[in-house]
Amino acid sequence: MDRRALLTGISLSLALPGIASARDFFAFLKALQARALAAGIPPAIVTQTTRHLVPNATVLKLDHHQAEFTETWAEYSSHVLSQTRIQAGAAKAAASRSLLAAVTSRFGVGAEPLLGIWGIETNYGASQGNFDVIDALTTLAWDRNSSFFGGQVIAAMRIVANGDAPAQQLIGSYAGAMGQPQFMPSVYLSTAISFSGTGRPDIWNSDADSLASMANYLVKYGWQPGLPSSEPVFAPGLDPAQTGRDVVRSLDDWRQAGVQRLPGAIELPGNTPAAVLFPDSTGGEAFLVYGNFHVIRRYNPSDFYALAVGALGRMVRSA
Repeated sequence: MDRRALLTGISLSLALPGIASARDFFAFLKALQARALAAGIPPAIVTQTTRHLVPNATVLKLDHHQAEFTETWAEYSSHVLSQTRIQAGAAKAAASRSLLAAVTSRFGVGAEPLLGIWGIETNYGASQGNFDVIDALTTLAWDRNSSFFGGQVIAAMRIVANGDAPAQQLIGSYAGAMGQPQFMPSVYLSTAISFSGTGRPDIWNSDADSLASMANYLVKYGWQPGLPSSEPVFAPGLDPAQTGRDVVRSLDDWRQAGVQRLPGAIELPGNTPAAVLFPDSTGGEAFLVYGNFHVIRRYNPSDFYALAVGALGRMVRSA
């Protein structure tokens, strides 16, 4: 998972200290190796995965120069929900129809959210990143003096030690998110599964394992089968200041307030809890968001992301 929100949301106590000397890095690396050994990582794995490491200048550059997020929903959605991505998703959905149905049958997570996450995270597996995960995570752990990223290094070592994947397969984003679902190493250990039930979860090369692992993640955080995450609505006259994802009312209450669901919306009980979201806050597009919206925000804690996942899934399925 692209951890843009993760990186920008980490405590200010881990603010960037600037590039330290190589001597400082090797002292840090020695301490991290000791921490890994104390956590039970075999010495041979610790040596294999860290002996060649030096600060990764590209990771530092990307991390130090993250663009400030100033896009509106209209701007964000215009490129995230591109026709190219929608068309690629429609082709992938057609090719994966039986697999998507099987994953939905097992986990109760429909094809739409899976296609939305898959498409936004890695363009349906085509853009997984090209960074050595242990290298990138170690650089971030050192530069940020971050126990979190240090723990992710050790989790990645544990993947290797468990025989789940060789070190050279641990490829992902500069922030250490791996494979088609863009899981951090600790999430891989806790959540990735082999769809067939045999072998190790392969979230890099196996569509089945990747989709099943995404579904397992959503179920773990309370996914409700049959409930959408969000849907566009017509909300004339509704004051955006009186709305937001935490202002939860029943569908019947929102109808009485003037919110109109669009033709083709899934039938839901009138007492279904929902909130109204104006992502650009001053009007424009409006959405009803449900409990599953908050589950998607566990994947990436951004309203724009969660809305885009729902929208992309709907667009792909109707393409």
